Amino acid sequence: MEQAAKKQVIEGLREQILSMQGYKATSKNTQNISGLELFAAAFPGHAFPLQGIHEFICESREQAAAGSGFISGLLSSLMKDGSPCIWISATRKFFPPAAKRFSIQAGSMIFIDLQNEKELLWVTEEALKCEGLAAVVSEIPDLNFATSRRFQLVIEKSKVTALFLRENPKTLSNTTCLARWKISPLPSVLPEGMPGVGQPSWRAELLKVRNGQGCSFDICWSGSTFEPLQTENTRILPLQELQAG
Repeated sequence: MEQAAKKQVIEGLREQILSMQGYKATSKNTQNISGLELFAAAFPGHAFPLQGIHEFICESREQAAAGSGFISGLLSSLMKDGSPCIWISATRKFFPPAAKRFSIQAGSMIFIDLQNEKELLWVTEEALKCEGLAAVVSEIPDLNFATSRRFQLVIEKSKVTALFLRENPKTLSNTTCLARWKISPLPSVLPEGMPGVGQPSWRAELLKVRNGQGCSFDICWSGSTFEPLQTENTRILPLQELQAG
């Protein structure tokens, strides 16, 4: 009984610390959101974090394209309840009909194309104030701590998830992000003996996880959800081991 009481106190303190750091505990209804269970173990409480900022760092056009595809897979899960999302960009390359591959109706996605980064930041903040959105995707190359903190304060009221695609950022300063990802393309997966273009595959590296440990996933899109890439060496690698190798 004494050990159980101590454990309960420790868990309560951990939750309070995470809350003070902006990492909000998710409800039982969302902590195992369908389609994202594969990534849950990498985060505190074994729950894929919502209601915060996820950054996707892209160092090349290939990674930017892979990041857009991976984000589409996330949106497929986040939008299952019918909630729309907003995609904001000054140089959008995403092709809306391609969303169907990820079981997303293009009519549920609102695209806002702007002229410059100043407009992009203002529109992103306004979009994050909109309750009822599944997510806000914004192609923001550069993001500093002060701006990310302002976004996070808005998110705490609206409960919206922010997915920021950052192509060729000038710096990688500290931000309030819950996770910082790097998505790289892998050869597509084809059914044995079949020609054509297969399902997209990625190496999803978690470079930074608030109150967690970075790791890497080799995954593919099954047509309806993420699945581990089936190879002889398939496993979730700690990021340190990946970099050492």
